[in-house]
Amino acid sequence: MSTATGHGHAAGQLSVETTVVSAGRPERAADSAVNPPIVLTSTFLGTRETRDGDRVYGRYSNPTWDPFEEALGALESAELPALVFSSGLAAVIAAMSLIPAGGTLVMPRHSYQGSLLLAAGDARDGRINVRTVDIADTAEVIAALDGAAMLWLESPTNPMLEVAELAVLADAAHQAGALVVVDNTFSTPLVTRPLELGADVVVHSVTKYLSGHSDVILGATVTSDPELRARLLTYRSLHGAVGGPFEVWLALRGLRTLALRVQRSMESAMDLAARLASHPGVEAVRYPGLPQDPGHARAAAQMDGFGSIVCIEVAGGAEAADAVTEKVGLWLPATSLGGVESLIERRRRQPSEPVSVPENLLRLSVGIENVEDLWRDLDQALPR
Repeated sequence: MSTATGHGHAAGQLSVETTVVSAGRPERAADSAVNPPIVLTSTFLGTRETRDGDRVYGRYSNPTWDPFEEALGALESAELPALVFSSGLAAVIAAMSLIPAGGTLVMPRHSYQGSLLLAAGDARDGRINVRTVDIADTAEVIAALDGAAMLWLESPTNPMLEVAELAVLADAAHQAGALVVVDNTFSTPLVTRPLELGADVVVHSVTKYLSGHSDVILGATVTSDPELRARLLTYRSLHGAVGGPFEVWLALRGLRTLALRVQRSMESAMDLAARLASHPGVEAVRYPGLPQDPGHARAAAQMDGFGSIVCIEVAGGAEAADAVTEKVGLWLPATSLGGVESLIERRRRQPSEPVSVPENLLRLSVGIENVEDLWRDLDQALPR
């Protein structure tokens, strides 16, 4: 289904804002559909002898996946289409399966909770060794890479918004013989393209910004390495971590507005972060777009924007933070992020959240509502 706006030199001539709209379209012909169809089938007609590339069975392939995988691969500047998975965690599990038995994983101490729990479980079972690091401390990370099989990166991290030096760390990891995997869910390829900075594999929770409407559960991996892609594809097929055709079609439809949603939410996040920095009910604001943020210089150097997640520490501790989530009327007190609606959550309400995350920290996922409405609602809920 490749088109002039898919993989290849033509795609490189287009901006990411155009690619989200144009990639993964059907071939142009008279009376052809503008959008790809949903193909609902569990199996495919075969021939006497199975050939490479035959679809065969719905666990291996589906035509509905192809346009989304092509579009996401193009967005991430990959030389190959992405692979869609049944959830973000399924994509994480597949990526971590690339660690050899007994190998060492280096990962941020603050990461997506599912990634941390998965790594800890594998370590308890003796499958891998895990070293957690302050990902913003480049020297600490490089020192931890000795003998490592994989470096796992998030930038900014979830939920502390620490910014890693992606290119420097990727180079150091490769010198140490380690694969580099970057969870790019927070940034999206509109803001950061880790493959261009040296990553081997990119992981996404498609549930979040890529689909953008809090109505599907999906994940994805992206790589330009044919061998790594083949291993990830085999893992997906044999473990059944496949997405339904309808969900993937919805994700592609959501992807079409990604640039508009990300631009709007980032602008609002910057506005809100600046106001929150001087609010008497806020002890600290974490947002790399603020000049005073520890990660600001790094973020400005490697990101096209600063993301749509803002974290604040509320004066008065956990009880005061919980009270904010109860007093807001427009912000939705819920987990997850990246949808058109603005969400607010006290992260330490999750028992498995690292204890180094402050009890009074609220994670704000800024949506696309009017920023003045968002501010008024938040302002009236914060303590004075």
